[in-house]
Amino acid sequence: MAHQSDLIAEDIHAYLKHQEEKSLLRFITCGSVDDGKSTLIGRLLWDSKMIFEDQLAALESDSKRVGTQGDKVDYALLLDGLQAEREQGITIDVAYRFFSTDKRKFIVADTPGHEQYTRNMVTGASTAQVAVILIDARKGILTQTRRHSYLTSLVGIKHIVLAINKMDLIDYNQQQFETICQEYLEFAAELGFESITAIPISALEGDNILQPSFNTEWYQGPTLMSYLETVKIDDSTAAQEFRMRVQWVNRPHLDFRGFCGTIASGSISPGDDIVVSSSGQTSKVAKIVTMDGELSQAVAGQAITLTLETEIDISRGDLLAGTESKPHYVDRFEAKLVWLHEEALLPGRSYLIKAGSSTTPAQIDTVNYKVNVNNLQQEPGKTLELNEVGSCTVSANTAIPFDSYAENRGTGSFILIDRLSNATVGAGMIDEAIERATDSHWQTLDIDKQAHAALKRQTPKVLWFTGLPGAGKSTVANLVERKLHSLGKHTYILDGDNLRHNLNRDLGYDDVDQVEHIRRIAEVANILVEAGIIVIAPLVSPFRNERRMAREIFADEEFVEIFLDTPLELCEKRDQTGAYKKVRLGELSHIAGIDATYEPPEAAEYRFNGETSAAEEIAVTIVQELFSDSHPIEWEI
Repeated sequence: MAHQSDLIAEDIHAYLKHQEEKSLLRFITCGSVDDGKSTLIGRLLWDSKMIFEDQLAALESDSKRVGTQGDKVDYALLLDGLQAEREQGITIDVAYRFFSTDKRKFIVADTPGHEQYTRNMVTGASTAQVAVILIDARKGILTQTRRHSYLTSLVGIKHIVLAINKMDLIDYNQQQFETICQEYLEFAAELGFESITAIPISALEGDNILQPSFNTEWYQGPTLMSYLETVKIDDSTAAQEFRMRVQWVNRPHLDFRGFCGTIASGSISPGDDIVVSSSGQTSKVAKIVTMDGELSQAVAGQAITLTLETEIDISRGDLLAGTESKPHYVDRFEAKLVWLHEEALLPGRSYLIKAGSSTTPAQIDTVNYKVNVNNLQQEPGKTLELNEVGSCTVSANTAIPFDSYAENRGTGSFILIDRLSNATVGAGMIDEAIERATDSHWQTLDIDKQAHAALKRQTPKVLWFTGLPGAGKSTVANLVERKLHSLGKHTYILDGDNLRHNLNRDLGYDDVDQVEHIRRIAEVANILVEAGIIVIAPLVSPFRNERRMAREIFADEEFVEIFLDTPLELCEKRDQTGAYKKVRLGELSHIAGIDATYEPPEAAEYRFNGETSAAEEIAVTIVQELFSDSHPIEWEI
């Protein structure tokens, strides 16, 4: 295995030193399905002699058993390791491979071509410096070619190899090669690439991979390997301002307190001033500690432990920076977002935003526009579907430190996580901070919630009724309010249907508007609770995420979820608005339980069967248990 070098036999130490000093290039291969990405990388590994003998034997055996090239070696099988990939003939996961030549070391990511797995492609591209975009010479530029090109530009890749593959299948036609090149250059003119190098290749036959091909004597440019070995990559991270996210606070004993992390950009030395972005506290670096001992300087990419001359408050997730240029520290910003989940983005929903080792709840306020990957035009949109890209306004519950992605890839990126499933649903690149009026300060009020509640001689709460349309929520809510009113309680009903005539009259019934509908009502309920009021909120609120969001606004025991679990058939019979009938006839849409989702509560404080329990009985139970002050109330039922 491996390329040959006389140094191995003559001076092993010199050989190892030479290997250590070689530069490392990370590149990605991408393109549409069956453009030959896996075959290309397999060919690179084969021709650079980076295959063990047992791998060679297995490859030859697998080529005969499941290969797609007849009696020839199927180089793609070196990369398509998953059984599903071999059966379908496509790449699903991101396959990383290391190889080297005498001039350079490489880490290549073979990414999926199928649109369904675009999210995997974004993962592979996030650390790459060069993108090799393959195009089938017979098919030309496809939608997925444009999508991958846009995404590579979005994640900051500046150098593109346009590998026009399968030239052997078009008889190495120069005119067709040049037509594809011209069409691609016109499309990519707005993507901001520093260089685009087009190479006619045949991954299967080896044309222009390692050696110039006799079949393309009209082509005078570099081979693919020659390009990868010589392309100059400007590593600007070392020249940028110092940034390091704290991944761990190391306290092995009382005499040592170190802050561990990997330097995202810049350099640091003992005696340098640093600032904690979240608090603004400053100190000087005392020591730079590593497994190999102390360093006089550390640079981007190194994992280190810093000790400081003075004790300041630093926690996991904090961003340490040089004092000369501090990062942004705000809770609202604009970002490009790639949506990675089958369930669409819902603006207003609470997600978790994770930047480095820091995690905080956040929401997408608005989708400013979506990007059409075919023509790069901005288009309006309320949400993002799987694999779509858009510009969004993001609001976090707490301020986070960051730089714009254009300035620093390491501190300008984040992922969004679904709070219930813990799935990664989006990948974002921050454009700019948004300074808003509320960044100034909260106005202090002399009369607080406790004072309002004391005057009313009651404990404010939110009784949050949920269930299908027609479940009986409003009926029970009205009964509860009548009984509380007779007890001298100060109450207010926030009925979901009524609020659609005023506060929420601009909202429809689709998922995006449902999320905003619940968010607004929860915020109004919070204002009323602050005023000492008992709030009764009967509304469908179909999503667990939003009911959880509403609960988290309030203090412990202030939020009481009441689930009216009424069968759908009975709800339809009770329906007085005709909504169920209209949706059955196709005249109406987005009715929970019919053509829209309803997610039943999993741990509501109260659950009543709306079929077997009368509304009066339910109301008596709620008031008796929540407001009786341990003395039973006599009700006439």
